[in-house]
Amino acid sequence: MSTATSAPAIVVASDMRTPLGEFWRRFRRQKVALVAGAFLLALLLVAIFAPWIAPYDPATPDYMAILQGPTAAHWAGTDAYGRDVFSRILFGARISLAVGFLSVSLGGLVGVSLGVISGYYGGLIDSLIMRVCDVLLAFPGILLAIGVIAILGPGIDNVIYAVAVFSVPIFARLARGSTLSLKRAVYVDAARAIGVKDRVIMMRHLLPGALPNVIVYFSMRIGTSILTAASLSFIGLGAQPPSPEWGAMLADGRSYIGVADNVTLFPGIAIFVTVLAFNLLGDGLRDALDPKLRMA
Repeated sequence: MSTATSAPAIVVASDMRTPLGEFWRRFRRQKVALVAGAFLLALLLVAIFAPWIAPYDPATPDYMAILQGPTAAHWAGTDAYGRDVFSRILFGARISLAVGFLSVSLGGLVGVSLGVISGYYGGLIDSLIMRVCDVLLAFPGILLAIGVIAILGPGIDNVIYAVAVFSVPIFARLARGSTLSLKRAVYVDAARAIGVKDRVIMMRHLLPGALPNVIVYFSMRIGTSILTAASLSFIGLGAQPPSPEWGAMLADGRSYIGVADNVTLFPGIAIFVTVLAFNLLGDGLRDALDPKLRMA
């Protein structure tokens, strides 16, 4: 008797899926996104362990090996000072990933906070925050970043702030849209009716609903931020020589195009592949997190 009644319970329990398990079940179907994620994980490990992986010091010149092409000793050749390009790319991954992650994290933190507040309270607060976002969105991202750098001055730290500034309005709009659709839900009205404080409602009931869209945009935005930071460094407003940042490496090597193409080719490939990987990962996360696609 007891065996017959316990069996269905075991079956039902085995069919239950946790949110994380459901996400992984859907995400692992995205083969391209899995490859992109594996590449980015490997790139992160390479950036962390660059001092032990890189065959040469990225800042040490070798005037006996100036502008060499790829060889067994220098896999990606050398630059105008004889520095190993491959080693500089490995160390440059540290800078590019740090700039991308920190700038988007800062912009996301500020933008999501403003978006949830704007959508929850509405009225004058909503109008004020959204009009500021409209002003920021009126400028192309790179021009807005150049304007911020012009005020703060060149340097990799200021690039992080500049990229964060033009990330804020889109994060704010994403969070606001989710908040507007959730703040009239029954469980939110019930929490408000029993006297739960506004900040608790926003943190526990509204913010989780905005996270799927925020996570997808966050992953894609890192790639865009890396590209923007490289662009700023390329025109002399970001990382300064002899920093092995990828955009700065492109700027250093542009005078040698046609003479030593490897100086610009390999940093360019690094930027392209990394940005592409973040975009592909974002597409996979969107497919796995979008509620409209959870039919399977």
